[in-house]
Amino acid sequence: MESTDKSKFPLVVIVGGGFGGLQVAKQLEDQPVEVLMLDKHNYHTFQPLLYQVALGSLESESIAFSLRKNFGGQKNFRFRIAEVSKVNHEKNTIDTTIGEIAYDYLVIATGSTTNFFGNKDVEHYAMPMKSIPEALNLRYLIFQNLEEAVLKKVKEEREPYLTFVLVGAGPTGVELAGAIAEFRNFVLEKDYPELKKDDVKIYLVDFLPRVLGPMSEQASKASQDYLHKLGVELLLNAKVQSYDGHTITFEDGKNITTKSVIWSAGVMGVIPHGISKDLVERGNRIRTDNICRVVGFDNVFAIGDVAAMITDETPKGHPGVAQVAMQMGQNVGKNIVHLIKGEATVPFVYNDKGSLATIGRNKAVADLGKIKFQGFFAWLIWIFVHLFSLVGTRNRVIVFINWIGNYINYNGGSRLIIRRFTRDTVKNTTEEVTKYK
Repeated sequence: MESTDKSKFPLVVIVGGGFGGLQVAKQLEDQPVEVLMLDKHNYHTFQPLLYQVALGSLESESIAFSLRKNFGGQKNFRFRIAEVSKVNHEKNTIDTTIGEIAYDYLVIATGSTTNFFGNKDVEHYAMPMKSIPEALNLRYLIFQNLEEAVLKKVKEEREPYLTFVLVGAGPTGVELAGAIAEFRNFVLEKDYPELKKDDVKIYLVDFLPRVLGPMSEQASKASQDYLHKLGVELLLNAKVQSYDGHTITFEDGKNITTKSVIWSAGVMGVIPHGISKDLVERGNRIRTDNICRVVGFDNVFAIGDVAAMITDETPKGHPGVAQVAMQMGQNVGKNIVHLIKGEATVPFVYNDKGSLATIGRNKAVADLGKIKFQGFFAWLIWIFVHLFSLVGTRNRVIVFINWIGNYINYNGGSRLIIRRFTRDTVKNTTEEVTKYK
């Protein structure tokens, strides 16, 4: 068994260094517990800006922060790089790549991965974007395809390399579509004088009748108007049937020839073995009670994208967004202390602070409670919210400087192909998931 340095204090093991896991650990600072965080990476990723890494507008290190450095001053915190394969709740242990680890309290904060809904050919050929390695894969694919397009002299041979199909018109799809459109409109011909921007086609696909489905009708309409003006073609009420790496086919028979299909149409929770399938809800999420404790367990919690708190108010669970994970993490951290001290726990109540999405320079939409607005002011709010949500002052400064440079001349960022993208790369960076539903 992996040594956890015996202590007189209970050991809280947090699996996952995402938004929720960080908040649990922070809440437990200076409390009578020992904290051990496990993650397959030694850094926290600010996922809302992954699309900018994919386009080369930001470098990956500017949206990542060392977990050890983040908790360097927290004396009761330790970190190990490890992957958890199984929860042994009868023994209060977990099986990991560094051995078996005992816990007094376990917090499953493993987040989510891309959901291809059982479509194996789409899973093989489409590009996910849920992690830094996946965002870099997408960057290399995009710019490799542009390099290939330069070499093609016949228009029909060039078209597949200059056609981008984004499946899923939530915030990720909308923001990435806007970013690709701005790259095409303002940068492409500077970097690739052999190519014409009018030859680049961008499609945004969703099975819903509007983009940004969870947001207001006003936000959807404004976003669709912005996307049209940028030259993005919307394919709504459309369902993908197949993609073979060359042609994407829809259920209505329509097809598009493309070398780039980017999939952001859904996510599913990443659940370790040992959790009964009877506790797994839609979206591969673990059912919890009102304090985020796994149903039937006394000392195991689940938060964020991997948790499903089913109530009359939330019959489908909470939305898979960062603010839910962060608030759940804060609640769980406090309740673990309450349990240790024999105090009453506090039920989780989600405080929805609103939603934001940007479609490009000076273009964003904001739903802040009953207040809904679009345009330049919404874009400014989006900038400041994302800047101050980043972990680390250095990251905030770097991102801000990059954004200023990009705003001035549209031509900032790195478009280097450091390593050649292959399909084997996708296989090596895709999350292995225990999927029940």
